[in-house]
Amino acid sequence: MFSNHVTKDLSGYCQGELSAEASRAVAEHLIACRRCRSEYEEIKLGVKLAGHLPLVVAPDDLWSQLEAKLENQTIRPKSDRPRSRFVGRIFRPVPIAIAATLLVAFGMTALWIYRQESRPSWEVARLLGAPMIGSSRIGQTGQLGVGQWLETDSASRAKISVASIGQVEIDPNTRVRLIETRATEHRLELARGRMSAHIWAPPRLFFVDTPSGVAADLGCAYTLEVDDAGASLLRVTAGWVAMQLRDRESMVPAGAACATRPGIGPGTPYFEDASEAFRAALTKLDFEPGASNPSGDSSLKQVIAESRVRDTLTLWHLLYRVNPDDRVLVFERLAALAPPPNGVTREGVLQLDEGMLRLWKGELDNIWTGDSALRKGWINAWTRTVGKIKGLEGKR
Repeated sequence: MFSNHVTKDLSGYCQGELSAEASRAVAEHLIACRRCRSEYEEIKLGVKLAGHLPLVVAPDDLWSQLEAKLENQTIRPKSDRPRSRFVGRIFRPVPIAIAATLLVAFGMTALWIYRQESRPSWEVARLLGAPMIGSSRIGQTGQLGVGQWLETDSASRAKISVASIGQVEIDPNTRVRLIETRATEHRLELARGRMSAHIWAPPRLFFVDTPSGVAADLGCAYTLEVDDAGASLLRVTAGWVAMQLRDRESMVPAGAACATRPGIGPGTPYFEDASEAFRAALTKLDFEPGASNPSGDSSLKQVIAESRVRDTLTLWHLLYRVNPDDRVLVFERLAALAPPPNGVTREGVLQLDEGMLRLWKGELDNIWTGDSALRKGWINAWTRTVGKIKGLEGKR
């Protein structure tokens, strides 16, 4: 499935050197490719370690000494160069001591980072009123441990520091629990209420469980709310979020939303500026049994009739979710709004050929996130997150 891995782009992605489009492509690949995700974690650790190593000022005459040695090595014939003396210099006591010191410093830095990323609790700051952790009210700050609940009433708000990867603001009448916090996974449970997350982390590192789905961030900003019946609504303001339950998944970009229902999971993502008729028909199609059938129910026809070019995001997901007969209707509308590129055929799409669908999706991505406002929002969000990372490391 993953013949084209993104290994060569991981270093640039980790250090924010890729374009917004390239970063998004890498992030999407890392969601499902365990091999590349494992390599990315190694690169990320190396970058962090390098960033924490102390800076040492070199002697003023170092460069002149190096130039002299390089010139000497260049002029002298290879046969005249004393190998034994060169080998001896490698194992001189001073270089060995320096190497040992660097090794110890590297190891201690690695241990420090591991402990920071695996803290057993998260700091909670009171923003308003009297938030509670368990049965205790917090003062200005408190600690949320694994397994503990944080609750706000109608007059209180709080902010959680998610290890060193982001922040989550908790609105009134909300109940959340810390499930897991370790170097490779940070997870909250949102039982009810509303939270706003701002995460600067690699894909699939921060998760939020709800009664009807799991939100997995891709380095983003979003709001997530859960009602008393367990239904949730995800709104993405920057980056991408994957909303999933078992084998059902929705990829939601900035400007789009996705509803979920208990027992069903995530619905089809949609842009919030879509028409009211489009959104109402999509809700029926997603969550009312029998809303789509081989003869083409009115809800699907309504979605197709109301769809704009930008709504190809919804149509793309529907290709996988409707039955084969209705897939023909979805394909025809999708092709009319955004013609498939060379190499993508009608027969292949109707058979859900992964190669063709991936190729077409590459073109559609430019529509979903190519608007100048959305692209600017993605770049600004990425810039802010990099600044926050540098700020956090500067405080350390």
